[in-house]
Amino acid sequence: MYSVLLDTSFLIRLLNDEDELHKNSLNYYKYFLEKNVILKISTISIAEYCVRGNINDLPFKNLQILPFNFDHANKTGEFARILFQYKNKLKPRTCIPNDAKLFAQADIDNSITYFLSSDSNAIKSINLLKNRTQIQFEFIDIHIPYNERFGIFDL
Repeated sequence: MYSVLLDTSFLIRLLNDEDELHKNSLNYYKYFLEKNVILKISTISIAEYCVRGNINDLPFKNLQILPFNFDHANKTGEFARILFQYKNKLKPRTCIPNDAKLFAQADIDNSITYFLSSDSNAIKSINLLKNRTQIQFEFIDIHIPYNERFGIFDL
């Protein structure tokens, strides 16, 4: 059994039916629920979402909360050090500390296979980390529809 870590940007699109990526995020959400894949949300993403959204809007019934812990903090330090050291390779994007935290959580949790996000620029950071460490998860950009990503005919 594997699980998926949902990024804040994924949740924003999932919960806003007027967003251009709402359909893609909803389809990924349904696909993973139908496959009985555990959907995880970090306490980091909950905090980010609450900046502009209401915590009560989050679909906690179908989400497993992943608290940020000591091991995540240690791995975040390693990831952030790399990202800050090579920040020139990330331009025009800057190193975002919360991204390093979420990547660390996804890497530490052995059940997490995928990290779902609409942040296409995050792949630069992940590729930078992959070239210098052994990341255990795969990035999915929800700009690519789920059926294309998984090779499924959407009939």
